[in-house]
Amino acid sequence: MPFDPIQSLADARHEFGEHGGVNMSIEQSTTFTVMHATTMPDIFGGVVGPDDERGGCYLYGRHFNPTVYTLGRYLAALEGTEAAYCTASGMSAIAGAVIQLCKPGDEIISARTIYGGTHALFENFLPDRLGVKVHFVDAADADQVRDAMTEKTRLVYAETVANPTLDVADIPALAEVAHAGGAQLIIDNTFSPLIVSPAQLGADIVIHSMTKFIGGCSDIIAGAICASKDFITSLMDPHTGALMLLGPTMHPAVAFDLALRMPHLGLRVAEHSRRAMLFATRLKELGLPVVYPGLSDHPGHERLKSMMNEGFGFGGLFGLDAGTRENAFALLDTLQNKYKFGYDAVSLGYFETLMSCSGASTSSELSEEEQRAAGILPGYIRFSIGYTGDVERRWDEFKSALKDVGILTGTTA
Repeated sequence: MPFDPIQSLADARHEFGEHGGVNMSIEQSTTFTVMHATTMPDIFGGVVGPDDERGGCYLYGRHFNPTVYTLGRYLAALEGTEAAYCTASGMSAIAGAVIQLCKPGDEIISARTIYGGTHALFENFLPDRLGVKVHFVDAADADQVRDAMTEKTRLVYAETVANPTLDVADIPALAEVAHAGGAQLIIDNTFSPLIVSPAQLGADIVIHSMTKFIGGCSDIIAGAICASKDFITSLMDPHTGALMLLGPTMHPAVAFDLALRMPHLGLRVAEHSRRAMLFATRLKELGLPVVYPGLSDHPGHERLKSMMNEGFGFGGLFGLDAGTRENAFALLDTLQNKYKFGYDAVSLGYFETLMSCSGASTSSELSEEEQRAAGILPGYIRFSIGYTGDVERRWDEFKSALKDVGILTGTTA
């Protein structure tokens, strides 16, 4: 039977509040009582922990917190991993996982096209501060990854759907290559929660920036690491754990808020996808250079179809090349300020449309040469389509803005 992330998540939700409420309680404590003094050394030694059969043993809020731990169980159910734990941001999740796996002298093979913050971490911070070398390749080509593998390679890193170009990683092929070389595969699944389940395709670790689609309201910054129980436990080890010692702790009230949003994640993702497909299809019919993996001519279309779960569409993001940065800025200003179509802002997964010129914003950490190599054109705009308002009215606003700035001309308009 194929993996069903919605049913898995539903099965994981069985908490009651402290007084029988239908929602779990918020355990807002920095430290926790042990009933017997002999338990404390066992917690510090990793002998007992939150899932201990004796009822769970908690130590300190930076270690494990019951509310955050429960949210982690939901994320593990969502991705079909043994365990998960949640962090203060998506970047802290990425950094924590990578630092836990790598030591000075190790190497990473990364997709060339990734979020700008991750690229800066890999290109600058890891080599300069930690002595970890990173090779950038085209993750859609497993042969390039294989050719870059060395005996020092500890992990392969890619995004399911690349930020911002929407390239699609071949996760099964990447997993095969990584494992053959003794490395682990980390997949950032931020753009495609529910749509793709990377752990079911061979990924060892799945990362989320829950700031985006999972949060859904652009009000919370949060991250998650989904992996084996052993790896999550290692991250929280009091002596050697990257999350425990670096301390990107999620507040329990944040975990509570996010937990309430997960049951309707599937409805939101499906509507984001439906609207993105509508816009992308119509832009293509107008002859404009639109990028969307749901279109049959997208290079990763068949690959994504082969990996995706049914019922959630191809994602809520599409790209449009406005030709020049000046055209992109003009279109963004017109959409936001004249038609109130959305916001010229970074991030994604919000219920309103968020849009930005990628080369001048979320990919600005890459040099012009690196942007060209990654396929990020100067006039490329990334749209995270929202689901508020009548979709036909939204399309009319979009089309009118294209005419106003001269991107759409002629009889086809």
